[in-house]
Amino acid sequence: MGHDRPGRLLAALTVLPALAVAGWLLAGLPLLLLGHFAPLPAALLGLPAAALLCRAGTRRLGKLVEATPWQVAGVVAVAVASGVFNTLLHSEQIAVRRDPATYALYAAWIADHGSLPIPRQAEAFGGSDPWLIFAGVGFFDVPGGVVPQFMPGAPLLFAVGNWFGAPFAMPAVLGALAVLTLAGLVARLAGARWAVVAAVALAVSLPILYTSRTTFSEIPSLILLFGGLSLTCDALARPGWWRGVLAGLVFGLAVLVRIDGLRDVLPVLAFAGLLIAMRRSARNRGALGPGLLAGLVAGGGLGMLAGYALARPYLGYLAGSIRPLLLICAGVLVLTAAGTAAAPLLARWRPPGWLPVAGAGLTVLLMAGLYARPWVQTVTRVPAHESDQRTFTMIEAIQRANGMAPDGTRLYFEYSLHWAVWYVGLPAVVLATVAAALLVRRLLRDGTPLEWLLPLAVVGWTTVTTLLRPEITPDHPWAARRLVPVVIPGLVLLAAYALAWLRDQAGRRGTRVRRWGTALAVVLVLVPPAVTSIGTAFTPIERGEAAAVEAMCGKIPRNASVLFVERVTGDRFMQAVRGTCGRPAAAVRRVLTDVAPEDQVRRLIERVRGTGRVPVVLAADEGQVSPYGRATQVMGLVARQDERSLIEAPNGTWTLRMNVWMAVSE
Repeated sequence: MGHDRPGRLLAALTVLPALAVAGWLLAGLPLLLLGHFAPLPAALLGLPAAALLCRAGTRRLGKLVEATPWQVAGVVAVAVASGVFNTLLHSEQIAVRRDPATYALYAAWIADHGSLPIPRQAEAFGGSDPWLIFAGVGFFDVPGGVVPQFMPGAPLLFAVGNWFGAPFAMPAVLGALAVLTLAGLVARLAGARWAVVAAVALAVSLPILYTSRTTFSEIPSLILLFGGLSLTCDALARPGWWRGVLAGLVFGLAVLVRIDGLRDVLPVLAFAGLLIAMRRSARNRGALGPGLLAGLVAGGGLGMLAGYALARPYLGYLAGSIRPLLLICAGVLVLTAAGTAAAPLLARWRPPGWLPVAGAGLTVLLMAGLYARPWVQTVTRVPAHESDQRTFTMIEAIQRANGMAPDGTRLYFEYSLHWAVWYVGLPAVVLATVAAALLVRRLLRDGTPLEWLLPLAVVGWTTVTTLLRPEITPDHPWAARRLVPVVIPGLVLLAAYALAWLRDQAGRRGTRVRRWGTALAVVLVLVPPAVTSIGTAFTPIERGEAAAVEAMCGKIPRNASVLFVERVTGDRFMQAVRGTCGRPAAAVRRVLTDVAPEDQVRRLIERVRGTGRVPVVLAADEGQVSPYGRATQVMGLVARQDERSLIEAPNGTWTLRMNVWMAVSE
């Protein structure tokens, strides 16, 4: 028993993050829907729910992993070091320029108010008016107020940091838990020897550093998806209906964090059907298949309910992508049901002898084709909608900044596998391809190892679909976030399996060859991602924004109603003024320019004055506010921002300046 203890400890530790996150989300979502998401009720419900799931997921695990105390300590040390490092170098994105600020403001609002939607407070401006805009970038108008555009799962987690007075520490904590989670799956599938290597490879990868320092949804998604894979491995090793339910629930809740989770968990639906079919064809897996399916439906259903109740305009905005995805889900469900019904017949089918080798060859050809895309394809999109036009304009501006000929139709998606090579290194990508080919051949030949089937399906399906259509503005490091939930950890997982396989092969040639060959392979896996990350790893971005916003709040009169008369400042700070400063805020509608017409601004000022409140005007330049009163600069921040690189890995940061001027209309 004593020799098993480190392995049991590692197996348990590495599923706790996913189980705890799932428990917190299960308790937090109903509270938010009811308008009572606050520290005391969340703690009273969330902590017991998390503890219950953690207890259920770790009881009677048995011997799943063989590990030494040093290997367990190494994994934990890497995770802790990752958390500390990213906490010290955290970002502070509050000005709404891209998604992290929206997530941060979302989390801050529900942490302070516990409910949605966000009230417009139109009465503070003399009532509704066609020239007043209360929504903006990252926020949608709905009946009764304004809602943030994203799914609520990640903000429910980030809000904990706000309650503890450390709103920018929570992403780093989640990043450390993500490192721990991946290490656990590697220990289960490739051996604990490689868990530390995988943990380091993931922790030093630039996209993981990037998304562990600020409020992105990708890291919580990684925890749920790879935690679900570990729980499924445990359920296969020690079947039990509750293990299947837990694994399915964790997978399904990924939809609550990111709507893309619908795509990521599709292989889980098919796998659950396979397990049910295996049960019918006498290859008994107990109630694991039905349990996995039930948990998946429950978790995914909660995610869709949350999207409908709290993010309906966002889902409507993404309808062009979501509808095909829902049709694919329906198709997979039908095929799964048909395959399950035909299980006895399919059990008698024997695949042809050439199929395993063909499957392995196609795997290699697919990766080679993705890598060769830049030489045979140029992905473009002619703007058809307003959002496409904004992307067109942004890409042209980035091209000019990079000294390139402007062509806003370019999307650069053909470079997607090259992005992965930047961030995990070519050796790791080659090793992952070899591992995938080996596993495909084995699975098609004799159906083993079964515990690899679902991880390979999830990693393969999401990696290929993501690389074919990343659907993100292609500047880096921004676009790197698309690789975080599955692609990068999946490549690291497969590379670790390949390292284990190579070590076994080298062992046949002697101990020295095995030792030195393994050391060289490990270096080749760890050095390239570290080299890519070094240019940005020690430079925090957008620092000082929190203090700058607080200082701005202190200069706005307490009984003010704030009018934003210029586009950029309104986009960036309207929700910060409404949420952080606690002042009613609205933008004045513009016509063909970035600045609102002066006559309408003066009319709205009089309406505010009629309510007994103080009219305050904010804009980016002194001249934009001076017509309405004495101009005062309330923010003059100089910080660092992301580099915007299109065809090479980012290696630095750019200067960011933000100015806000205020006029108090007497």
